[in-house]
Amino acid sequence: MSKRMIQLNEGAIKDELKELVCGSVEETLNGLLEKEAQELTQAARYERTEARQGYRSGHYTRNLTTTSGEVTLKMPRLKGVPFETAIIERYRRRESSVEEALIEMYLAGVSVHHIEDITEALWGTKVSPATISDLNKKAYVHIEEWRNRPLRGGKYPYVYVDGIYLRRNWGGEFENASILVALGVNEDGYHEVIGAAEGMKEDKASWLSFLQWLKGRGLDGVRLIVGDKCLGMLEAAAEVFPEAKYQRCTVHFCRNVFSATPRSKMKLVARMLKAIHAQEIKPAAREKAKQVVQTLREVRLNEAAKKVEDSIDETLSYMDFPYEHWLRIRTNNVIERLNREIRRRTRVIGTFPDGNSALMLVCARFRHVTGTQWGNKKYMNMKHLEIPIPDTDSVAS
Repeated sequence: MSKRMIQLNEGAIKDELKELVCGSVEETLNGLLEKEAQELTQAARYERTEARQGYRSGHYTRNLTTTSGEVTLKMPRLKGVPFETAIIERYRRRESSVEEALIEMYLAGVSVHHIEDITEALWGTKVSPATISDLNKKAYVHIEEWRNRPLRGGKYPYVYVDGIYLRRNWGGEFENASILVALGVNEDGYHEVIGAAEGMKEDKASWLSFLQWLKGRGLDGVRLIVGDKCLGMLEAAAEVFPEAKYQRCTVHFCRNVFSATPRSKMKLVARMLKAIHAQEIKPAAREKAKQVVQTLREVRLNEAAKKVEDSIDETLSYMDFPYEHWLRIRTNNVIERLNREIRRRTRVIGTFPDGNSALMLVCARFRHVTGTQWGNKKYMNMKHLEIPIPDTDSVAS
C-alpha cells in the first residue's frame, strides 16, 4: 500500500490566516461603528421613525493599525448629531501608550534599528525613524518645562557639578559641545538633577551663566560644591556662592597624581594616598599628606609630590562636614554615573545636528534614569548636618 506525502506551504498558510483574521477584525470594528451610529441617530440605515435624532451622510475611510494588521474603517458621517465613537477613543488611548513605549525605548538606550525590529515583531509593521523623531519632539516639549522648573526643594546644602562633552555639527564641521550639569541634595536628603545647560566650553563665562541661572531658579543654601578641578568653575562658584566651600573629587585627584607615577610605583602611591583620607580629622590628614610628599621626593617622584602638595587641601573640604556624609561628598561619583548613562545612550547616535538636540536628549535621559532608578530613595540622612561641626583646623593633630 503506497503512502501519500502531504506537503504544506507553511508561509502560505500563515498569510491566509493573517488575512482571514485581519478581515474579521475589520468587519467587527465596522459593525461596531455602524451600531454606534444607529444608537446615536436612534434609527437604522434607511429607517423612517419619529424618534430619529439625525441623518446619515455617507462615510469616510480611516486606516487603523492593529496587532492583526492594517484595517480600513468606514467612519459614519452624521447630520444633526455629532459622531463620537468609543472605539476610536479606546484606540487613541492605546495609540498614546504605544507612543510612550516607543519614547521609553529610545530614551532607555535602544537604537532606532532595534526599535524597528521590535515594533515589527509586536505589531507586524515597522516604525520608521521619522516617526520616532516626531514622537521625541512631543516629549521634548515637556523637557524644556522640566529644565526651567523652579527649584522648590528648599535649600540644597550639597551640589555636584560636572561637564560632559558630546559631538555636534557646527557649520559643516564637527566639534565638541559641553553640557554643564548640576545635581543637588536638599535638606531632606533627596538628590535630584537641578540643572543642565549647553556651554560651548567649560570656561568661566559658561559656568558663571550656568550657576547664575540655577540661583535665579531658586538654588539656595549651598554649603559645599563638589566637582573636578576646573578653574572656570571655581572662579564662577566663588562669585555666585561665595559662602560655599569647594571639594575636589578625590578620585580625579588620585588620577592626576597617577599620571605622574610610573606603573612600577602605582600600588605604593595608591596606598599612600589612601592613608591620607583614612585619617579621622583634617589636621591629621594634612600631617599625613606632608609625610607622603616627603616620601615621594625620597623615591624621586618629584612631579607626583608637587601635585599632592599643591592640591591636597582642596580634597579635604569634606572633613568639615558630618562624618556620616564623607563617603557621599568626597567624590563626584553620583554625577559621573549619570554621565556614563549619557555616553552609553549617545554612543549609538554619534554626532548631533546641533547643541540643542544634544541638550534635549541629555535632559530626557536624566529624567528617565532619575525617575526609574532613583525613585523616592533618600541619598543621605541630613539630620547629621544639623549638629554643629567643630572647627577641625584649630584641633591639634
